[in-house]
Amino acid sequence: MSELKYTIKDFKSENEVRWCPGCGDYAIMNAVQRTMAEMGIRHENYAVISGIGCSSRFPYYMSTYGFHTIHGRAMAVASGVKCANPDLSVWVITGDGDGMAIGGNHFIHLVRRNIDINLILFNNKIYGLTKGQYSPTTDRGFKTKTSPFGTIEEAFVPGQLVIGSRGNFFARTIDTNIKLSQEVFTEAAKHPGTSVVEVLQNCVIFNDGIHDAITDPQYKADRQLILRQGEPMLFGEENQKGLAFVKGKLKVVTIGENGITPDDILVHDATDPDPSLHLALVNMHLPDFPVAFGVIRNVEAPVYDQDMETQISEIKKISNITCMDELLHSGNTWVVEDDGEVHSSEGCRRH
Repeated sequence: MSELKYTIKDFKSENEVRWCPGCGDYAIMNAVQRTMAEMGIRHENYAVISGIGCSSRFPYYMSTYGFHTIHGRAMAVASGVKCANPDLSVWVITGDGDGMAIGGNHFIHLVRRNIDINLILFNNKIYGLTKGQYSPTTDRGFKTKTSPFGTIEEAFVPGQLVIGSRGNFFARTIDTNIKLSQEVFTEAAKHPGTSVVEVLQNCVIFNDGIHDAITDPQYKADRQLILRQGEPMLFGEENQKGLAFVKGKLKVVTIGENGITPDDILVHDATDPDPSLHLALVNMHLPDFPVAFGVIRNVEAPVYDQDMETQISEIKKISNITCMDELLHSGNTWVVEDDGEVHSSEGCRRH
C-alpha cells in the first residue's frame, strides 16, 4: 500500500446529494468512498463513469474525475477511458435497467474483453428514475406500472450473465452491509480485469422492501451465506448449516444430522477457473438455499488494456510507419487531379 493518506471526506463532493431519504444508494456510496480512501491510489487517478438512472447521479457526489454519459453507454465510454489512460482506476456505476437493458450488449462485451474496469451494478429490480416500470431483473409475476397484471418475462440473474460472458470476477453484496460492501469493493479494485459487483439495493419509493426476505434481522443468519476465500461455506445462527454435495447435487445440510460432519462442508475457492460451482452459488435463492454474498468468482486471465499496450509496443518495434502521414500515404493510394483524372501511386490513370 502507498503512504498516501486519504479519508472519506477527500472523496465527497460539495454537491448536495439528491437521492430520496432512506435510499440504499447512500450506503453504497459511503462504502465506495471508504474503499477509495484506503486503496493507496492517487486521488487524481480515479474516474467514475455512469449512465442514466438514480444510481447514475453518482459522479456528481464524488470528488473524483467523472463522466455522466447517456443511457446504457457508461461501459462503452469507460472502456475508451481505460484504454486511453491505463493508469486510471475506472469505476462504472450502473443500475439493473441502465446496465441490463439498453446497456446489456455493452455489459457482456466489457466482461468478455476483460478490460480493467470496476463495475458496480445497483439492483433494486425496478426502474426508479422513470417511476416504477419493471426492469430486466424484476421477478416473473411481479406487478408494476408497466406490468399491472404481473410481468410474464423471466428475470436476468446478473451473475449468470457475467459467467456466461466468460467473466473472471463476480461478487454480490447488499446496501445495508457497508462493511461487507467495502470488503468486496476492495477485492474488485485489486482484481486485474473486469470486476462486476452486484449490490442488492432498496428503492424506498417504487420497490420498497424488495429484499426484505433476505435482510430481515430475524432471519438473515439463515438466509445469507457470506463467502470468504478458503473458508467453509457455513451459515445459520451458530454456523451449524452449510453447503455440501449430496449425490452429486448442491444441498443445504446441518452439521450433526444424517452423519454430516464439518469435513463434509464445501470450502470456498473463488480462484477455481472452473465456473461450475461459482454458477451454482450465483443461482442459489430462497427458500431452498441462502443467497450467496461476497466474492464468488475471482480468476486471473489476460487483461485487454494490458494486452493492447503490449501489442502496440511490439508493433512499433517492427513497423516502418512512424507517423500518421506515413500511414495515409502507404499501401494503395490515389491522387485526384484538377481534370478529374485519378492517378494511383503506381502511375495508373483512370477516369
